[in-house]
Amino acid sequence: MTFNILLATPLSEDGMKALSSAQDVRIGKTDTIPLADADALIAGEEMVVDKSLLKLAPRLKLIGRAGASLTGIDLDEATRRGIIVMNTPGVDAVTVAEYTFAMLLAVTRYVVHAHNAAAIGQLDNPLLGKQLKGKTLGIIGFGRVGKEMAHRATAFGMEVLATDPFVAESQVAGLKLKLVGMRELLERADIVSLHTTLTPETHHILNAQTLALTQPGVVIINTKDTHLIDEPALLEMLNNGHVGGFATDVIQPGSSLLRHPKVIHTQRMRYNTVEVQRDLSVLIAEQVLDALHGIDFRNAVNLPFMDGYETLAPLMDMGEKIGMLEYYLGHHAPIKRIEISVIGSEMADSIKPITVAILRGLLAPALGNTVVNYINAPVIAAERNIFVTQTKGREVSPYPNLLTCRVLWEDDGDIEIAGALFNQTEPRIVQVDRYRTDFTPEGIILVMGSYDVPGVIGRVGTFMAENHINIAGWRTSRVEKGGNTLSIISIDEPLSDELLNELRSNEFVRHATQIIFD
Repeated sequence: MTFNILLATPLSEDGMKALSSAQDVRIGKTDTIPLADADALIAGEEMVVDKSLLKLAPRLKLIGRAGASLTGIDLDEATRRGIIVMNTPGVDAVTVAEYTFAMLLAVTRYVVHAHNAAAIGQLDNPLLGKQLKGKTLGIIGFGRVGKEMAHRATAFGMEVLATDPFVAESQVAGLKLKLVGMRELLERADIVSLHTTLTPETHHILNAQTLALTQPGVVIINTKDTHLIDEPALLEMLNNGHVGGFATDVIQPGSSLLRHPKVIHTQRMRYNTVEVQRDLSVLIAEQVLDALHGIDFRNAVNLPFMDGYETLAPLMDMGEKIGMLEYYLGHHAPIKRIEISVIGSEMADSIKPITVAILRGLLAPALGNTVVNYINAPVIAAERNIFVTQTKGREVSPYPNLLTCRVLWEDDGDIEIAGALFNQTEPRIVQVDRYRTDFTPEGIILVMGSYDVPGVIGRVGTFMAENHINIAGWRTSRVEKGGNTLSIISIDEPLSDELLNELRSNEFVRHATQIIFD
């Protein structure tokens, strides 16, 4: 059999040699291999692979992304069609860090301004830059690039602060940096460099409120994503002098920052090096060939769905929702350990994919659904030193299959949640810590802890009615009479932050968390 590989992005000479080494492949662009005939597609980060494109590729078995980002690829549709999607993460970490540091030096020493002045004969540059030795660099997002940035900053004699909610102190042991909260980083850093993934939580992570916390004259570097910064707020801070300089490799066309005198900008130059283009090309070529030949499936982001997904889907759905509950009800401290146990042969046979689903549900709300998937969730957990145990139980259970997950945090807190699969298709949560319950994790759920006193249901019902929130279901459980209770309240419309805080202010409420399941 001959595999048709469609190249939608240029590969280096070494990458082309790697592809050409296989005797059973035909390589070409759209002028020689129509999309309809392609078995594999190698695409760059600029290409959109959406549902409409996939409809035109009935033979497609594999999408290889030459780069780390999966933006623009419809993973759900590719998965539904049985198409493997793979990328090449981590290849460009050093190159991106080097370029980010180059921009840091350029903006703090006015390199671009001096060059432009010299080009028109102004050889005396009155601008006074700042040396890096003794300055404090704040790194927001401590992944591969963040770590490379820390190494370089240390070599320049800088103090390094980093913030990342999923990195524990044990993970930075031996590194010359301090792990701090976001507020402390902003208040202390002379230079702030953004390396966090864009998620709903990190969208505009630098805005009018957070920028106001920074030191006067702070320099900001962004080579990650333009949406991490509220541009109007940054522009105001540049104009009034609070922000001393801004360097970016991800600026929007037509941005008001383009010609600002305190801004230097390029467009996606951070990974443009001979070495990265060579390494990306060779890696994606080798990965695609191995996958087509069934040898290996390195960096496949959706492989668990490839075989028997219809059977696994309900179990993985339950695992993912238990993980979501653990995240939203948890302590939001670094996770120390996850203990997973199952009862029942069906659960026991599927404990590995169930564990992956729990990890995805636990990590995705913070890191982003497009970042964490069923393949890379274990890798992300391992990078954060999250220890996972799996146990196949033999004890007697009232349910033919039972999944229990206990998460332990660095602050010594822990939460245990158990679920069972009804009719082999319907996930149900049957226990939250000591409280027995029975609810389907779907729609909008309000998890409320209260004291076991008369009138709670009536007062909460009245509160909901006064605010036009319809209650679809209510289940309350308690461990002992007159102690504490846990209520699972299904509602038709979400509570605003103001209403949720108002509910929490009642003297009978111990805690209240709203969870919206997709």
